[in-house]
Amino acid sequence: MASVLEKLMTSLNSGPAEPPTNKVTVVGVGQVGMACAVSILQKDLCDELALVDVLEDKLKGEMMDLQHGSLFLKTHKIIADKDYSVTANSRIVVVTAGVRQQEGESRLNLVQRNVNIFKHIIPQIVKHSPNCILIVVSNPVDIMTYVTWKLSGLPKHRVIGSGTNLDTARFRFIMAEKLGIHASSFNGYILGEHGDSSVPVWSGANVAGVNLQTLNPAIGTDQDRENWKDAHKMVVDSAYEVIKLKGYTNWAIGMSVADLTESLVKNLSRVHPVSTMVKGLYGISGEVYLSLPCVLNSSGVTSVINMTLTDSEVGQLRKSADTLWNIQKDLKDL
Repeated sequence: MASVLEKLMTSLNSGPAEPPTNKVTVVGVGQVGMACAVSILQKDLCDELALVDVLEDKLKGEMMDLQHGSLFLKTHKIIADKDYSVTANSRIVVVTAGVRQQEGESRLNLVQRNVNIFKHIIPQIVKHSPNCILIVVSNPVDIMTYVTWKLSGLPKHRVIGSGTNLDTARFRFIMAEKLGIHASSFNGYILGEHGDSSVPVWSGANVAGVNLQTLNPAIGTDQDRENWKDAHKMVVDSAYEVIKLKGYTNWAIGMSVADLTESLVKNLSRVHPVSTMVKGLYGISGEVYLSLPCVLNSSGVTSVINMTLTDSEVGQLRKSADTLWNIQKDLKDL
């Protein structure tokens, strides 16, 4: 007796199903991982979404919750498992897993604990999706992107850190608010470390091609009577403030990661400030990942924009690189 399915459909293809074209995996289903997943789904960027975590109940619950919204999405397949075979054939893998810094814990100790976690995660990802592009979101993101590059064996252009894409978004929002315009109409970059030693490029800040430094030569310096420097301080402090107020940051980083994913999946060749290998650039000699403006398309990072920076900005970038290298050089088991 024929089943309902057999009565409903006449099969024209008896061969195996085709693998997904734009499969995205998110590793880690915490607040950040799920914000990334939802943002990617809302932008219709994948034909299959896979979630991975060690917390099986939460993992299943998040999967079911997303699946129940399938009617409102264009992604027909959402799967999850703690076994990394579920990630097979991923085009993009977003890594948000890791441990948080404990009170009084040194940054090196935090990084080392995350290195030990990544030693399990990264080889599994590459085993099942050898052609994927990795987007690292876990903090401290620049060092963890370097760690991922080392552990993965992938070429550097396919290992990207979310870097200062979010810092730049915060900068553009804060500056645009002060100027009374939309964030997309202010052009400016935060480069270097995603963190306290980030570098605001005041020399390139502009609105409609009008360079703000030509209007106020002291902009961004201690001599600036208008205190535009405060905008960068607000960028650096903003994550701490949001964490203090709600316990974590997630929505903006989720949207930022979806923005990067869109450029990669749709082969857009857009410029984003993301963490990439900077050895040999701006006089940096160490193997360090830092954010510079990068062209992202379906191959990953295809080129780095050579920004015209002032001597002071180059000095800050090198200092940022030194800060990271001093932590990286003492990491074990890489």
